Amino acid sequence: MKKYVIIGNSAAGIGAAEGIRQTDKRGEITLITDEPHHTYSRPLISYLLLGKVTEEKMRYRDDGFYTGLNIRLIHAAVTGIDAEGKAAVLSDGRRVPYDKLLAATGSSAFVPPFEGLDTVENKTTFISLDDARRLDGMLGADKRVLIVGAGLIGLKCAEGILGRVAGITVLDLAPKILSSILDDGGSALMRAHLESKGLAFRLGESVKRFAGGTALLESGDAIDFDVLVLAVGVRPNTALLNGVAEIDRGIVINGKSETSAPDIYAAGDCAQAFDVSSGQSRVMALLPNAYMQGECAGINMAGGDRAFGKAIPMNAIGFFGLHVITAGNYSGEAYAGDADGGYKRLFYSDNRLNGYILIGSVEKAGIYTNLIRERTPLDSIDFGLVCEKPGLMAFAREERRARLGGGAV
Repeated sequence: MKKYVIIGNSAAGIGAAEGIRQTDKRGEITLITDEPHHTYSRPLISYLLLGKVTEEKMRYRDDGFYTGLNIRLIHAAVTGIDAEGKAAVLSDGRRVPYDKLLAATGSSAFVPPFEGLDTVENKTTFISLDDARRLDGMLGADKRVLIVGAGLIGLKCAEGILGRVAGITVLDLAPKILSSILDDGGSALMRAHLESKGLAFRLGESVKRFAGGTALLESGDAIDFDVLVLAVGVRPNTALLNGVAEIDRGIVINGKSETSAPDIYAAGDCAQAFDVSSGQSRVMALLPNAYMQGECAGINMAGGDRAFGKAIPMNAIGFFGLHVITAGNYSGEAYAGDADGGYKRLFYSDNRLNGYILIGSVEKAGIYTNLIRERTPLDSIDFGLVCEKPGLMAFAREERRARLGGGAV
């Protein structure tokens, strides 16, 4: 009986377990996690604070998931991988043998070495359920919150707690918010929307040092606060495979989720895969990619044959009712469309759609995503019609038939 070890209990690890069971119904699956929780959806932690979900509703799979798939669950930290001896080594010295192993170790919050950070009493990062619980205990109607980081994590945190505190200031070294996913115009629109809800921003600013409940800025200004949230960014958890497999920014994998080490796979936020929209290998820390990479790994670990070669960076998110979807990269020429108060940018070159930004009206995002994933030649469709009113009628008859499964269209 084959032994499978999965390190990680989030989307990639769950996808791997389900992928294994698609092919091998009897093999021994051991899933190891250092979190004492049932698998849960990390993007929902801000909605937990907002009161829109409960911890039970955050669960990524139902209560019977582990027993239903006959998974042995171990709550422990993995401190090393013995690739030669084919075992995962736990913090208490136990060894868990494997025939195939998946590293689905995710990412961790990056905390810059700010001077005086140890003098701040109420502080937390914001990427896990434990972080959300910790922050929940710090909040109050009289509390002033400083969030360092105007990216996705920081702004979702702000949305989750705004109605429970006296005020929120968001500080970032970048000159615009959501700088990793929006262009200047999209960022300005979103900033205005968030300011209308009551958020205050200090952009192009950095912390020189902390002194208790005061952030002293490089500009000489100071911000007083009661609660500090550090949302500067995340770093892939790659340390377990140092010296075992090839590591760049993340653990390098191929289209089958295999690493350079025999019988060791990787998936999710810790992995670096091929981005079809840019032609480059990169970390794409996104839940759908994590699950699909994990499922791909599981099927291959169990002796099946699956490839996942159409990964692209993509974000689908909303802030106070205003929805944003972005995908791909923003190279090439840009089509701009701002009808009905929305914001649309389509980026294209060399007869291919490279990426897009949609704010407000996002209903047809799937059409654009498909064009990017499939690398569809733009001269094979009515690209002008796709820009204005995306829909299947922009495609040739043969393409419409293929997309709809063969019927007359």
